[in-house]
Amino acid sequence: MNENLFARMQELRDLAGVIGLATWDQETYLPKKAEAGRAAQLGTMQALHHERLVDPRLGDWLADAKAATPDEVAMVRVLAKERDRAVKIPSALVKALAEAQSHALSAWREAREEKSFKGFQPHVHKLVQLRREMADAWGHDGERYDALLENYEPGMRVNRLTPVLADLRTKLVPIVQAIDARPPPKRIFEGKTFDAEAQWGFTLHLLEAMGFDLEAGRQDRSTHPFTGGTGLRDVRLTTRVFPHLPLSSVFSTIHEGGHGLYEQGFAPEHDRTTLAQTPSMGLHESQSRLWENIVGRSQPFWSYFYPRYQDTFRAQLGDVPLSDFLREVNRVERSFVRVEADEVTYNLHIVLRYELEVALMRGDLQAADLEAAWNDKTRDLLQLEVKNINQGVLQDIHWAYGEFGYFPTYALGNLYAASLWKAMNRDIRGLDESIGNGELAPVKNWLREKVHREGFRCDAEPLITRITGQGLTDDDFVSYLKVKYGALYGI
Repeated sequence: MNENLFARMQELRDLAGVIGLATWDQETYLPKKAEAGRAAQLGTMQALHHERLVDPRLGDWLADAKAATPDEVAMVRVLAKERDRAVKIPSALVKALAEAQSHALSAWREAREEKSFKGFQPHVHKLVQLRREMADAWGHDGERYDALLENYEPGMRVNRLTPVLADLRTKLVPIVQAIDARPPPKRIFEGKTFDAEAQWGFTLHLLEAMGFDLEAGRQDRSTHPFTGGTGLRDVRLTTRVFPHLPLSSVFSTIHEGGHGLYEQGFAPEHDRTTLAQTPSMGLHESQSRLWENIVGRSQPFWSYFYPRYQDTFRAQLGDVPLSDFLREVNRVERSFVRVEADEVTYNLHIVLRYELEVALMRGDLQAADLEAAWNDKTRDLLQLEVKNINQGVLQDIHWAYGEFGYFPTYALGNLYAASLWKAMNRDIRGLDESIGNGELAPVKNWLREKVHREGFRCDAEPLITRITGQGLTDDDFVSYLKVKYGALYGI
């Protein structure tokens, strides 16, 4: 490969890493009075990255590239696609979006403090307009949302995604209704307080057990849990800790730990290249959802970790049997907050956001009407009345970043995770027994070999097909839910 091309590829990855670090800092330790300065800095860095990507010389190097290995062929393919999309977007628009994201993030935090959509609404309006401009610049066949989906789930389109989500909704509703008719689990945490520092220590214990390398990463706290960093040797996770909601820190950490293991698991020889990244956010979310739900809410997992959790909170959980705890961690109920939602109702939260985003991009819904539309869809999909806006339209950070098109990847991640789990059990004998002994390395190692080290050698669905023998399907996910919750709820 041309030396100039390879050097530019590494330079672009380095810039992206610094942008990621500045964004992580913005969410964790940035002083309040530094927010305006950080908005300008991120705007400058994003514009610089864009200018280096659209540089005509890079176009010439890519056109003349002579790749010597299959990996180099893949590197050139991925970088060429990134550049082809980037050249359609003016640098001024890239900078405007980066600055708008920073200002919107600050406004979102203030809106949550004030429990009012009013101050955040103009920022959503601006971000919607900017994303519409970008979608039109990229080009589409009538659905702006298709151009945004391409950012997160290459090849996915509204005309394929809508039927997938509609079919999933149709299959989930009867399961939710059947569970509604059964006696609910005991509320074992009600009225109890769980020390924040003790929670924090337990989350670090879980990360180590999962195999997350804390010498190549770290965990901090943020309003909304996320994973970021600069590269596979510097992966930053965040979680959140609530004294009265102890499971929030547990499952936020396991979820982000799944993301973090993926980021640490790219092949070392791909570091600072276009292959050290996921081919789709649906695949990335499959890693977090597999760890958080399929492993992290399972009976084998807690048969090992619950005695240790009890020891951490002896006064609160000492007389609570494992059976009651398992029913609590797998409680199914219609709830307001997506990140706290159970496996069965979770995808209904995604349908809600997806339908709103598509309407925003089509111009059928305006930012000024977003709060009311959210409340209407919550009533329709979850039969709940929103009374606290922080549990409504202000709960997610994604729109503060202008990340329209991201939410569907969570649902796709659930589907991919179930198919990967089925394949993993086919390949590894005694997997439940290993997990029950606290041995999580077989899970990590299988995912590392099959998924992580592949990076962006190929697109997500072909990779899933190679691993599992089939492409995107909801069959494995729905079957998994029926078996698990059939046993838990006797349905």
